Amino acid sequence: MMLRQVLHEGLRTSFHRLGRFVANHPVFFASGPVLLSVLLGASFSRYRVEEDVEHLLAPKHSLARIEGSLVDSLFPVNRSRHALYSDLQTPGRYGRLIVTARRGSVLDPNHAELVLKLHRVITQLRVPMRGFNYTFTHLCLLDNSKSCIVDDMIHALEEMQAARTSNRSTPTLRYPVTRMRDGRDAYIGHQLGGVQPSPGGRDGVRVARALQLTYYLQVVSPLNELVAARWELMFCQELERFGHAHPELALFPFTSSSLQRDFQRTSRVSRRPLLVSLAVCLSLAVLCCSMRDCVRTKPWLGLLALVTVSLATLTSAGIFNLTGSKYNSTYLGIPFVTLGHGLFGTFEMLSSWRRTREDQHVKERVAAVFSDCMLPFTASTALHLVTFGIGASPFTNIEAVRLFCRNACLSVLFNYLYILTFYGSNLVFAGYLENNYRHSLFCRRVPKPDMLQQKPAWYRFLMYTQYNEETASSEPGDLNSYESHLLVAFMKRYYCDWITNTYVKPFVVLFYLVYVSFALMGYLQVSEGSDLSNVVATETSTISYTRAQQRYFSSYSPVIGFYIYESIEYWNASVQEDLLEYTKGFERISWFESYINYLRLLNVSTSQPRNNFTERLRSGFLRQERFTHFSDDIIFGKRADGEYEVVASRMFLIAKTTENKREEMSILLDTLRKLSLTSRVKFIIFNPSFVYMDRYASSVGAPLKNSCIAALFLLFFSTFLAADPLVNAWLTVTVASVEFGVVGFMTLLRVELDCVSVLCLIYGVNYAVDSSAPLVSAFALGREYTRTRWVKLVLEHHGVPALQSYVCYGAALLPLAAVPSNLTRTLFRCLFLTCIISAFHCLAILPVLLTFLPPSKKKRRDRKGGANNQEEIECMEMVDSTRVVDQITTV
Repeated sequence: MMLRQVLHEGLRTSFHRLGRFVANHPVFFASGPVLLSVLLGASFSRYRVEEDVEHLLAPKHSLARIEGSLVDSLFPVNRSRHALYSDLQTPGRYGRLIVTARRGSVLDPNHAELVLKLHRVITQLRVPMRGFNYTFTHLCLLDNSKSCIVDDMIHALEEMQAARTSNRSTPTLRYPVTRMRDGRDAYIGHQLGGVQPSPGGRDGVRVARALQLTYYLQVVSPLNELVAARWELMFCQELERFGHAHPELALFPFTSSSLQRDFQRTSRVSRRPLLVSLAVCLSLAVLCCSMRDCVRTKPWLGLLALVTVSLATLTSAGIFNLTGSKYNSTYLGIPFVTLGHGLFGTFEMLSSWRRTREDQHVKERVAAVFSDCMLPFTASTALHLVTFGIGASPFTNIEAVRLFCRNACLSVLFNYLYILTFYGSNLVFAGYLENNYRHSLFCRRVPKPDMLQQKPAWYRFLMYTQYNEETASSEPGDLNSYESHLLVAFMKRYYCDWITNTYVKPFVVLFYLVYVSFALMGYLQVSEGSDLSNVVATETSTISYTRAQQRYFSSYSPVIGFYIYESIEYWNASVQEDLLEYTKGFERISWFESYINYLRLLNVSTSQPRNNFTERLRSGFLRQERFTHFSDDIIFGKRADGEYEVVASRMFLIAKTTENKREEMSILLDTLRKLSLTSRVKFIIFNPSFVYMDRYASSVGAPLKNSCIAALFLLFFSTFLAADPLVNAWLTVTVASVEFGVVGFMTLLRVELDCVSVLCLIYGVNYAVDSSAPLVSAFALGREYTRTRWVKLVLEHHGVPALQSYVCYGAALLPLAAVPSNLTRTLFRCLFLTCIISAFHCLAILPVLLTFLPPSKKKRRDRKGGANNQEEIECMEMVDSTRVVDQITTV
């Protein structure tokens, strides 16, 4: 106990000396941070934007990436893109669109004709580049016959149109696998949506509400990349023109660059709301620091609090640009992280200034402020650096989270240094103005009361102040001059007595139990948000396309590649049974199953010697026109004896899904991987979308879990440094309660657990400590008097700066709600919940619980005799006036 007190007092003494040092050199500490920020701010000429969304949002260390590399070495993914259909993001360049009919079926003759017309318009798009007009024919992916790969639905529509033109019966279109004119079976489940089959299913598809077409481009050179990017842009423009010309069709385009463009669009649409946010926060900060007394009011310090945060953010952004890093839209949350931390520090310093003696020299007052405030503020800053530092470590699996945490660490560090230097030096200037009785805005000396009475009414209104000539008196007159502050008067005269009232406490506890109940209800429904549309702007093509896809194409999963990467005994009956059993329940596009059926139609046994099985496969099956396309799915190898064998092959599987498509895909991925570990057939499964969902939950949750563990460890370790170990016990309980509530309520507000919400939760740990640490520390270190009495004193000292911080921070978050973006919507809901729940704990729950839970307080014993009783009353009045003990000299 003695060691903790020695350490505590030693740290307070160190900050007292630091405050005196800053007060002795205010010009240097005021100008240095500004010059540094201006110099580093010039680095915005190197500003660059991150374009690789997969690099940011997909887990870095995942099995899907390894599987993708192995698959690409066997069957190049670039050439397999038309087969490996993915929901939202596919490797390479492409243009994709969903066509829906506003009335009737998209397969109606007039609609089908418009779709074919649209197809011709797209394939004839001309991209002028270096004197040559590039079309889709020059850019498309080619099949083995050197023809452009086009979706099977286009061929099916052309066959139906040709049949109508020649007055023949139209071919039957079945779903999800249909038979093409050349005899091959084609899967059209991801090309035809909103399907209503005919009764009994005999006549095929009766009605289809949507059609999805994809145009894949090849990129083999930098020039080709540039042409393909411009083709995608013209693709979207042409679809917009075609949609206006033919309103009976609704078109929803999507390209390989749409996700990146719409992800970064959040930054552009957020500019005006962020400026409004800054203006609102600035106005409230100035109002919260203002009062009727023109000398003791501190509006400039409210303004400078925002300037300090802005300078720190600008400095960290300058370093960020100089290191060659790239900007992405998740960085929109960093200014709010810095703002929340900075507001608590600056308002606590201003509140501590009000408690210092006016008859002291400015340097002593500033030193007293540093001694009083900087210890808990330093501890909370260290917690910020530890929690975000854990998230910035190389062990963080999602790059967007790692980069955010790294830059948040840098911003918080500079914010802390600038509050110590820049804001502290400006506090010195404001102190000199106050001690010389100069107007806080106009810097003009305020006349004394007898001279002020001779001035006009408007002049008296502007120059109103309360002089205190008796600096050596023991009467606490200087405190009364600060009680005219609205929030101070409200907290001292009304709120403290109300929250500690015996009849109010049960309702607060009851309300807390209701809070825990709703938080638990939401906590049990937490779901992961691996959907990429959760991080893009709302009024974009990505969102429109995603909604149309979820509405019309949620019946089937993306195509899953089933890759057998070693030579197995395909001719063995038991192996054949295993393969058919593994793929049971899926829609299959399988060379193996087609070959087995081919053998059965020839009345040939499917179990035969290896040489016969392989030779009939090469010379018979793959030579058939309707099976030729399976040549891309089989890799033959030549043995030492000159015979061929199948060394690797692939099949395509499609699962039946419901509305919870991504969750079902994640479960299916885990199930098939477990099966691959136990089966005697060695296979892997792959789809380009797996890199986003593979280990996503663990990758997103790991930084939050590690940060919480680090925070708890730091709180436990600092128990040996704190003057009272119960301080950290209360902080731990408060952090756990706040985090539990934020997770539960954000789920009730339909916010999923993704990289953005996890970043907000990491910050929530620090915000809860920021808000509750001064209150709990002051209460635990207080001696004598009852718990209720100390709760009132603590609320008078620290409740006002906390309330000011909550008001300004909450108001700064409100404009985010108007930004049309899913990313900022998540930021607003999570951060606003953190602010509201922390305020509830700091201003209601903690004051009530501390009145009847440890640490206990020693009640001052009643003394006999009127003189002694009078002495006790007077001492209590002095404490109530928030004066330091040294001031009590004449009792």
